Amino acid sequence: MVWIEMDSDAELRTPELPVEIIVYILSFLHASDRKEASLVCRSWYSASQDLSFQRNVTFCFPASASSLELVRCLGNKSRCSLIISQLDGFSVSRLLLLEVGLCLGSKLESLALPGSSITEASLLTLLPQLTSLRRLDLRGLDSLFMSGAFLSREEHRQQIRSALCGLEELNLSDLRYLSDLTFNRLTGCTPRLRRLALAGCHIAFEFDPYRGCPVGAVEDSSALLSLRNLRRLLMEQKSTLTALDLSRTSITPESLRTVVQVQDLALKELFLQGCKELTDYSVEVLVKHQADLHTLDLSGCTELTGRSVEAITRGLRSLTHLYLSKDWKISEKGLADLLSVSSLRTLDVSECIHVNGTELVKGLERSDAAGAQLEKLHLRSCTYIQDLAVFSLSQLLGDSLRELDLTSCINVTDVSVRAVTTYLQKLVVLRLGWCREVTDWGLLGLVHQSECEPEEETEEKGPKFTRTFGNMGFFKPPPMPFGERPKLVTQNDLEHFKQKAGASLLALSRLQELDLSGCTKLTDSSLTQVLRFPDLRHLSLSSLPEITDTSVASLAQHCRSLTRLMLSHCPGITDRGITDAMQHLHRLQHLSLSCCDNITDRSLFILVQHSQRLRTLDISLCKNISMRTVEHLQTQLPSMENINSRFIGGTDHPLTDDSCCCC
Repeated sequence: MVWIEMDSDAELRTPELPVEIIVYILSFLHASDRKEASLVCRSWYSASQDLSFQRNVTFCFPASASSLELVRCLGNKSRCSLIISQLDGFSVSRLLLLEVGLCLGSKLESLALPGSSITEASLLTLLPQLTSLRRLDLRGLDSLFMSGAFLSREEHRQQIRSALCGLEELNLSDLRYLSDLTFNRLTGCTPRLRRLALAGCHIAFEFDPYRGCPVGAVEDSSALLSLRNLRRLLMEQKSTLTALDLSRTSITPESLRTVVQVQDLALKELFLQGCKELTDYSVEVLVKHQADLHTLDLSGCTELTGRSVEAITRGLRSLTHLYLSKDWKISEKGLADLLSVSSLRTLDVSECIHVNGTELVKGLERSDAAGAQLEKLHLRSCTYIQDLAVFSLSQLLGDSLRELDLTSCINVTDVSVRAVTTYLQKLVVLRLGWCREVTDWGLLGLVHQSECEPEEETEEKGPKFTRTFGNMGFFKPPPMPFGERPKLVTQNDLEHFKQKAGASLLALSRLQELDLSGCTKLTDSSLTQVLRFPDLRHLSLSSLPEITDTSVASLAQHCRSLTRLMLSHCPGITDRGITDAMQHLHRLQHLSLSCCDNITDRSLFILVQHSQRLRTLDISLCKNISMRTVEHLQTQLPSMENINSRFIGGTDHPLTDDSCCCC
């Protein structure tokens, strides 16, 4: 310590770092950490507002009187994006929209209005002022289109066209009353669209039920959006349009052919999720005419088979993201060749029940460095996936994979977990939910054999480990049996691997999301040792009957960045665990405690004291929580958006038919 002698009139001033230095320091922090750092002092706050940190920043808030001041403060920013929910036709909502137009008119880049019933007059007053708008989300706003008179006046269309001439993304999903007339009026004001979403809209592709005639036999319909009208838009804006979302519509094979054959239309992204009438023929036509696709979502197209996979492999050599989940007829056929597409980064074959991973492994082995460098692999509910496949995939994708979903892969055991932690140490997301054969041994990276010398069983649950488990590779994995990455993994390799201790879950130091829900054999013995991730954001430990307050307190102490924590159906958790945890989890926004019978009103009072950022809470079926305490929680936490309190106290209260919604 240095002591400085000063005259009584002298002034001691602490030298301040230049703002540029503080900005550089803050650049190494995650957004949530940077937000915390901005509260240190005024100079740190100023540095946190640097333009380099303001890219893609979105402010989300409900319509309320308190939001008016927030909008006024945002007027100091050079640009921003807004998600405003729960707007209606009352004075507060109208005044809020007026403030948005006045304070942010030339600065607003993106606007979304989910869960609102905004009036046409309010929107027509706002939109002409948003001269810098690039993204507009009107998803589900049926109140605007129900009358069919939206933008019916030419003077309104001219005002909107002048403001929205630069709009690039338009989301019109789930609009029940969208028709040719309203669609043409709105898209006529947006001549340079790059992305258009019509998911879930009632589009008449071949037959107009209102007029009893084929689509195209009459001009613009006032009741339905027609294929003819959609095609006309694609032809008009083909030079700019690159992304189209027709998910959950009744599009037919012939209709899809009409869409993709629009001359000079070059889509980069196409979403057809849940379009159940599409066939392999549809996909073959699609890839023939849209060979430049980077993203293709065919999830839930249940008639597709391996023939579609082969067509995609042949025709889409620049494909980056492919989603095939819930395509039940797809088998291993074609998957090996698919991985020869070197640009492929995301593959989702979740719930493709015939996939066992064999062809995926063959494709990776055959393609080697020239093949796909997958970053995301989703195998959820692929029940034929076994340890050999996971072991092989882990080795072959060790350098590239960042996200792995093995949820409900019921044949996955501790061997797979050890393979993942040993080879996939760059993972950011790992989902092992409902892999019931995963135990403490797997998370700890240990082999359940005599050399582990577990103590004799006592009344305490869970396995016991010797004091020397750290020397067995708990913190650092021992040398693996393969000096180089093998080109062909055999059953003998797997058996050899089973005899070797591997890395513990701690080796996945980059994890930001972890799902261990439903792994019923896990206990405090492993969770208290391995849940130590400073950057972990989302954690699910639901349906773990053996864990207690000890695990909750430990994870809270070592995973302080958590924003989402799922602890439902954990009977061993009590008020004591919640009390210990909430003292550390100051960033928590989403918490689930449903069916935790030992949680009482005391836990809710603890949330009031320590969880000021909490936005959603699920306490349904907690029999020891009273409605009075829930109401107190609502009044004390202004940030709360939703409380699911069904059947609390053993009864179903009228106010909680589904959930209690808070503004």
